[in-house]
Amino acid sequence: MVVKLKVKETLLQAIQGDITREKVDAIVNAANSSLMGGGGVDGAIHRAGGPAIVEECRQIVSEQGRLPAGKSVITTGGKLPAKYVIHTVGPVWRGGSGGEEATLASCYTQCLKLATANQIKSISFPAISTGVYGYPLDPAARTAMDSVINYLNSNSTTVKQVRFVLYDTNAYNVYVAEFARIGGV
Repeated sequence: MVVKLKVKETLLQAIQGDITREKVDAIVNAANSSLMGGGGVDGAIHRAGGPAIVEECRQIVSEQGRLPAGKSVITTGGKLPAKYVIHTVGPVWRGGSGGEEATLASCYTQCLKLATANQIKSISFPAISTGVYGYPLDPAARTAMDSVINYLNSNSTTVKQVRFVLYDTNAYNVYVAEFARIGGV
C-alpha cells in the first residue's frame, strides 16, 4: 500500500521497499561523513551503485573534507536506476538535547535544495539516522515530514514527487501514522 499527500504541486508518498531499486531522478543516501560507504542504506547504495559513486565521493572529500552532519552533496547514481545520489549525514542520537532535531531537519532541507538546484523532479528518502545512528523512529518521521512539507510550502522547487522508502514494516507503519496525522491517505 502506498500512502499519499499532496503539498502544493508535489506528491508525497510512503512505501515499503528497497531504495536502491527506486526509479526516480535521485535517491538520498544516509551517509557517514567520510562518504565511503558503511552499513545499512549507505553500504547498500554504494554496493548497488558501483565504483563511480565511490570515486566521486572520494573526490568531494579530497576537495572539501569530511561532510558535516546536516549537510548534503550530490553524485552520479552509477549503476543505480536513479540518475543521482544525494548524500547527507544525519545526526547521531544523543538523547535529543544536542541539536539532533535541527540537524535532521537540515538533512531533508539541504537535499531538497540540491534537488531543486539540479532540476530534479523526483526524489526518494530513507529514514535518515534511524539505523546505526540510533534516532528514534517516531520523532525522526515527524521531523522528516515536517521538514519536507515546510520546504515545499516555503520554496519554489522543481521537485514534483517525494517518496519516503522504508525498508521494514515497522518504519513503514510509523510513516503511515505520520501521513495520517497530517491528513494524507
